[in-house]
Amino acid sequence: MLYKDFKGLSLSRLGFGAMRLPCVEGEDATPDQAAVDEMVDYALEHGVNYFDTAWGYHGGQSEIVLGRALARHPRESYYLADKFPGYDLANMGKVAEIFEEQLRKTGAGHFDFYLFHNVCEMNVEEYLNPAHGILDYLLEQKAAGRIRHLGFSAHGDIPCMERFLEAYGEHMEFCQLQINYLDWEFQNARGKVELLGRYGIPVWVMEPVRGGKLARLSDENAAILAGARPDADPVDWAFRFVQQIPEVVVTLSGMSDAAQLRQNVEIFSAERPFDERDRAALRRVVGDMLGRHTVPCTACHYCTSHCPMGLDIPKLLELYNEATVTGGKGGFIPSMFVGTLPEDKRPSACIGCGSCAAVCPQQIDIPGTLADFAEKLAG
Repeated sequence: MLYKDFKGLSLSRLGFGAMRLPCVEGEDATPDQAAVDEMVDYALEHGVNYFDTAWGYHGGQSEIVLGRALARHPRESYYLADKFPGYDLANMGKVAEIFEEQLRKTGAGHFDFYLFHNVCEMNVEEYLNPAHGILDYLLEQKAAGRIRHLGFSAHGDIPCMERFLEAYGEHMEFCQLQINYLDWEFQNARGKVELLGRYGIPVWVMEPVRGGKLARLSDENAAILAGARPDADPVDWAFRFVQQIPEVVVTLSGMSDAAQLRQNVEIFSAERPFDERDRAALRRVVGDMLGRHTVPCTACHYCTSHCPMGLDIPKLLELYNEATVTGGKGGFIPSMFVGTLPEDKRPSACIGCGSCAAVCPQQIDIPGTLADFAEKLAG
């Protein structure tokens, strides 16, 4: 197992994420305790020492099931991370109540790592609202030894992260970000890592395989990667990419069966740096994936000066691209962000006049795209 130092701790570079645990008969709220026990045993035996859970995972059962699995091992043999669920604004005034319940559910005695969960446009101001006393309470728990290290996870864009860091940055010891080879430029993960670097904050990775999307490539794209490294499958490529980002300490993987765990442990047993041929292959795959699913907006803003509704069209098109690349229901980021906008600034507010499309250098059918986006959000 590969390790990295964090403030004197030797952390396994592969972290065990407890968001996609094996479940009984596929029921998300019923994780399979016996299967989780076996996976935790294997992980610890093979050097994994970082385990991550959260209040909302598996309908509130992840903390309980993971806690039981870990309780069968010496407390000093692992590091446990949990999070305050501010993604639900109804929780903002309940930090003490929730924290105590998390300690009870996990039976951990203390949390080695604790995070503000999902700092984003929807909740950043409430996270920063002193009336809730969230930071003060968590700092008190840290002083009491019930939290060893305090950090945050973020799905918001860079201005949102800057707002949070301006207020709380001096207290943040690490940050968990969605990073993978598709989102390195697409979601500007590179810029977010650079922002954290200015604060001296190391990075934890979530969604390195983008919810499994990068494990299930098209035949054409899988062939591109196989041409560069015949002995590596798409999962290997995804993890090797994040391994080579210097700022990354821990990469979390939400493994849902023992086979995935065994494969990931093997990948993190040794480093295999990319060469230029590998990087070129990844660029081809990313270009194909984005070319198939995105509109080519360059954020020139010609359209905004012609929009009678005053819509931030480049931002809406950016969110549309995220929704189409994610597929399915489009993921939570677009709906989360659009939900913070006034009704008259959402995609559904487009009146279809076509003034924007008439001046678009990329010849994007903007009214049609926004109509499709509004339909995706409604669905």
